[in-house]
Amino acid sequence: MEWITAENVIAVVTALLGVFVSAGVVAYERFMQRGRRLGYRVQLNTPLRDGAETVGDLTVRDGEVGSTGGSTLVLLRIENDGLRDIYHGDYERSDDFEGLRVTFDDKTVQAVVATVPRDFGRVKRNLEADPGLRKEGNAVLMPKVSLTRKQYFKLLVLLSGPVAPDEIELTGTLKETDIHRNQSRSVDDRTPTFSPAARNIVLALTACVVTLATIIVRTETPPPIGCARGTLTVTGSTAFAPVVRELAKKYEKDCDGSTVVVDAHGSTAGIRELAAVGATSGKGSTAMIALSDGRKPGGFPQLRESMVAVSLFALVLNDEIPLTSLTLDEVRRLYRGDITNWKQIPGGPDRPVLLVSRDANSGTREVFQRRVLDRNEPANSSLDCETKDDPAAPVVRCELGSTEQVLSTVARLPGAIGYTELRAGSGLKGLHRVAIDGRVPSVDEIGESTYPYREIEYAYTWGQPPADSLTSSFLTYLSRGSGQDVIRTHGHLPCATPKGLRICGEG
Repeated sequence: MEWITAENVIAVVTALLGVFVSAGVVAYERFMQRGRRLGYRVQLNTPLRDGAETVGDLTVRDGEVGSTGGSTLVLLRIENDGLRDIYHGDYERSDDFEGLRVTFDDKTVQAVVATVPRDFGRVKRNLEADPGLRKEGNAVLMPKVSLTRKQYFKLLVLLSGPVAPDEIELTGTLKETDIHRNQSRSVDDRTPTFSPAARNIVLALTACVVTLATIIVRTETPPPIGCARGTLTVTGSTAFAPVVRELAKKYEKDCDGSTVVVDAHGSTAGIRELAAVGATSGKGSTAMIALSDGRKPGGFPQLRESMVAVSLFALVLNDEIPLTSLTLDEVRRLYRGDITNWKQIPGGPDRPVLLVSRDANSGTREVFQRRVLDRNEPANSSLDCETKDDPAAPVVRCELGSTEQVLSTVARLPGAIGYTELRAGSGLKGLHRVAIDGRVPSVDEIGESTYPYREIEYAYTWGQPPADSLTSSFLTYLSRGSGQDVIRTHGHLPCATPKGLRICGEG
């Protein structure tokens, strides 16, 4: 918010004022002034030569109309240039006359002809209706004429002598109607949409707006709305760490002055670290977020949770084991130690089973035990994941500290099985994913499929972080906008999406 200076505030207010004034001028011209309006303009005003003269439908020869060489032809365009239509009911009787009248000072009207565009049939019928178009001394009298917006007709009038344009006047018995003279233009020109005064005001104010807008934030470009400065540590889930690392880089690029450190070493370990740091930081929140695969364990009442995404996990097998699907019962028997050789499963080769697991800090392991095994894994029986350190153990089982270690070990050891978050277990050499009961993990099928190995990803903070803090800003960045796209790319379903809201609400 460093751009909010007195100079910039004045510039913004002035610019907005210019916009509002411009809009007001336009509205006044187009709507307040342009209700029911009838305009007229002189398009032709010329004396006749001796002999015969033909203009439009009117032909005049010397002596036929009582004047030789002293007659004048006037062409008038009468038009509805307002925003409202004009109907018969808009006329009222005055001095035994009801309609429109054009007067030509002291000149005598010798002949008059109306011309109407072919598309304006009703206008033509109105002019021909009784008593019709007629002349009376220095005036042309017209009956009531209905004109919708932009409709017009023309009068070709023969006068006894020359007449000045300002001596020609249109009047009528129209109620609440502005009858006005338009600027004379070439034949069939349209009346301008805005008056010259309105155009000048709008152009001047627009120039002010552009000039003042260049003042705003002249020295540096401000960070996007919602950015915050400082340093934030994100810890916890290693399964969700690839998402956070990518978003941390994006946030630092978008928000100058911010640093987001990702230090993931397991969900439970991250929860404990956040609680320890928060307890020693005094009052208020601390600049740390702990991500957990599933809800935190009990005993940490100060931690506040936010649901971020639905995470999918997968079982992975070394490529020496050609199985592509295991039943839920087979998975549970493997991790109870009931199955010690892959040949005990139909289609499996003669190789010992090697269980490659995560340590006790892992949320991925906790989800696997709760959602798939419905019990704890057996005790650790090996340090190198190949040989038993406990001869009494039914099967080789080792524990590793990260998803990357599990994947590399399963890929290296024939007969090994492990588990991982969805995206990490795809496209790697030496191993492949395994379906459970024929169901493969798929983001598109979350909520419809019975695939069991999934969990909600939670973000924990120490209390409620201030709204303007980096902690609060990054949480919003994580779960909204481009953060949702990154989460989906990594094989998770954002909780903030319509489908995610339903699944996350179900727990």
